[in-house]
Amino acid sequence: MEITFANKRALVTGAGKGIGRATALALARCGAEVVGATRTQADLDSLLLECPSIKPVCVDLSDWEATDAVLKDIGPVDLLVNNAAFPALQPFLEVTPDMFDISFNTNVKAPLHVAQIVARGMKARGTGGSIVNVSSQASQCALKDHAVYCATKGALDMLTRVMALELGPYQIRVNSVNPTVVMTDMGRLGWSDPEKARTMTSRIPLGRFAEVEDVVNAILFLLSDKSAMTNGVTLPVDGGFLAC
Repeated sequence: MEITFANKRALVTGAGKGIGRATALALARCGAEVVGATRTQADLDSLLLECPSIKPVCVDLSDWEATDAVLKDIGPVDLLVNNAAFPALQPFLEVTPDMFDISFNTNVKAPLHVAQIVARGMKARGTGGSIVNVSSQASQCALKDHAVYCATKGALDMLTRVMALELGPYQIRVNSVNPTVVMTDMGRLGWSDPEKARTMTSRIPLGRFAEVEDVVNAILFLLSDKSAMTNGVTLPVDGGFLAC
């Protein structure tokens, strides 16, 4: 099944590393004009060395005013991938106000704000569009030390559904992908211990963690016209973890 995004313009947040970076590169290979946003200039510089056609945007999306200033003149966007996230891990009894605030600002408020900016343009042009929020299996399953992270991803899933409801009449589709542990550099660092990894993989029927490409392929499908009647779904990319 060939997917093309020729004559489409895409914005990917958190494009400097991991899933966001791989998604930005994949969209460019599929013919899209890609805008890659991240808060770390060094990551953008590295991304541009790999794919010079990507337009870089350096901004901390948890800063509402800074995001407005940078994205107000971004131009038309047909496809949005809200990927930027803050992976806060603290035991419930040790959660701090600062950790709570930065997590919700990055994982919930920022995708809402970026989607508002993009969707207003989509509505004004009358051309529709597709938005994918990168969520997690943690939105639907309690995980130790993930109290705040689980809460933010649960909020993001419900935000996805409300966006789908309210933006659907303008032919703007909104869906989320909900991966298990993904073998990004961060994923390998956090789950390299075989004993710790077994506590999770033993609950995954396929017996393994997700590779970055597994998640990117799901994102590309949801962005594309191949999923033209798919709206408001939370798509697990978890090898069956949530089903069991």
